[in-house]
Amino acid sequence: MTINTFQEAGFDTIALTDEQSGTQVEIVPAHGALLHAFKVQRQGQLINLIDSYSSLEDLRENLHISFKSVKLSPFACRIKDAAYEWEGNAYSIEKTIAPGNAIHGLLYDAKFVVTEQRASNGEATVTLSYSFKAEDTGYPFSYDCHATYTLRPGNELQVTTKVVNRSNTAIPVMDGWHPYFTTGTPVDELVLTFTAKEMVEFDAKLIPTGKTLPYTEFNAGKKLAGVELDNSFILDFTHPQPLASLFDPVKNIRVEFFPGKHYPVLQVYIPPHRNSVAVENLSGAPNAFNNGIGLVTLAAGENRVFDTTIKITA
Repeated sequence: MTINTFQEAGFDTIALTDEQSGTQVEIVPAHGALLHAFKVQRQGQLINLIDSYSSLEDLRENLHISFKSVKLSPFACRIKDAAYEWEGNAYSIEKTIAPGNAIHGLLYDAKFVVTEQRASNGEATVTLSYSFKAEDTGYPFSYDCHATYTLRPGNELQVTTKVVNRSNTAIPVMDGWHPYFTTGTPVDELVLTFTAKEMVEFDAKLIPTGKTLPYTEFNAGKKLAGVELDNSFILDFTHPQPLASLFDPVKNIRVEFFPGKHYPVLQVYIPPHRNSVAVENLSGAPNAFNNGIGLVTLAAGENRVFDTTIKITA
């Protein structure tokens, strides 16, 4: 396993490479700890399973529309009206994509820095860190976010986030990732499987009502032709891992997801172009700061680790 850095398309990129198989994971620290590529060998060619940005200009134009493959912290998805209450105080998120529209946290464009890296025969790993210092009036708390990517043999990528509360008070936290996957085959040909027990009920504005509904529609797998998804599902950890998979029967490519217990929510989003699909491991549901579904409370000095593993078979 090796680690190297290079510049391409305006990005300063760090690459984790399995020299034996040719598998390569590319990360862009300075733009939300972006997972830029997950390249694997298929029939003698290297293919990228991540739908990312073609260039720095592309990212600047479209990041606030797609939020592709960036770190979501200290909340993911939407906060209703960009407002919430915490320990008796009312807060309003300042960083919004439109007035009253807070989505996908405060670090999606943060400049993470590499704080640790190491490579051995068994793995290559890099840790990217950002220290948030009460930079938003709507989230006047300080915390450290450490995002670690670890590539292992067999096309396995573990993505781990450690959140450390640096405030002198308890803080609310919801963690997540926003990777978009593509095999080059239209989404309508793909089969999605995940073991859920419930679906989070949304209103017309995609805000949870606070209720969950029984749901097992994808437990046996389902072709995505004609299926519209921008929904949150509660995973059933009584089932064996992987708890989710995306399968391309045309190219015989499978992407499997092995979330840790601190990622009980699976968000799936199919964009209008239907050339890729976002499969997101989340610690809570959208609007968790208000509805409390999966909301994590970190005491002063406390930390929490969230992890998931992605395995590709091609």
